[in-house]
Amino acid sequence: MTEDAAVRLSDAERSTLLGWASQDSGPLGLRSRIVLSCADGLDVHAVARRLGVNAATVAKWRDRFLRRGPDGLADAPRPGRPRSQDRAEAERLVLSAIAEARRGGEVPTTRSLARTVGLSQSTVSRIWREHRTPEPAPTRLSTPDRAGQGLLSDQVHQVLRQQIIDGDLRPGMRLVESAIARQLGTSQAPAREAIKRLVHEGLVSSLPHRGNYVAEISAEQAREVRDVRVVLEEFAARQATARVQPRTLRLLEESVDRMRAAATAGDIGAFREADITFHRDVCAASGNSFLARLWRTIEPNLWGLHVVGNPLYDGDWSAMAERHGDLVTALAAGDPDEAARLFGAHARGRASRG
Repeated sequence: MTEDAAVRLSDAERSTLLGWASQDSGPLGLRSRIVLSCADGLDVHAVARRLGVNAATVAKWRDRFLRRGPDGLADAPRPGRPRSQDRAEAERLVLSAIAEARRGGEVPTTRSLARTVGLSQSTVSRIWREHRTPEPAPTRLSTPDRAGQGLLSDQVHQVLRQQIIDGDLRPGMRLVESAIARQLGTSQAPAREAIKRLVHEGLVSSLPHRGNYVAEISAEQAREVRDVRVVLEEFAARQATARVQPRTLRLLEESVDRMRAAATAGDIGAFREADITFHRDVCAASGNSFLARLWRTIEPNLWGLHVVGNPLYDGDWSAMAERHGDLVTALAAGDPDEAARLFGAHARGRASRG
């Protein structure tokens, strides 16, 4: 295969890989994330940096997928004696040891791991290299004082949020409270509160009984959902303009006011909730009950793919709130064509513009 071999996924393949990536913390999950990242247009070196593996590993599983599809991501049969159940269990124990080290436990040497599980040291080293995820460089937080540095949880939140935006914390990486607390020099409580806030903002996914992970966003899926959003918003605006009631305009203004307040407070989660409520109410104001139900159906995708109120947006959140105020003015003006044009332009903009 060539260095720039393109990966194109069918809907069924993407759905399968997304399922494996979110549900399997072992080799299959990693290989799925490699292929999904390649399908997003990244080259092997960019994927390697994103996932913390070497470029050869990325090229290997990309090429396996191109030749055999999802089945190619399963472990290939090994020459000689069939792989034993003991060996599979030994590999599982190696991965468990790695996971324990990520949670802040004692980091074993590859020699001691090899001796414990009965594998060669080179095999243990290979497994470790494939699955390690480098942690961000340590950052020490200052203790809040009377000058108003803010709560430690706010400081931890800002550090983690910036690391996600900068790419230091890559999609799919696990956030472990004890490790974060150790890196930042705090107790686990501020780290726990910061992670909860990031989950609320949509930057982190919380999987029951599995932990918290930096959210993984499919650029292609986001584009497809955004295209559908444009059609729905243009139609909703055109219909709502002809029948909008004063009460609906007040509801929309209230959502804009909540966005303004959230922008001032830096509460991105609250901003996103007000943002999606605003657009939901416009669909309801269209008078078309099926449109309102359809919007509710795609809301999880709008939220999860950051198509409404992208939490990674690094621009002026207050200005974003004012753009929604302009949309209310357009609805109140009573020109269906102009309202549809403005709502369509709003939806076509970058996903971060809400």
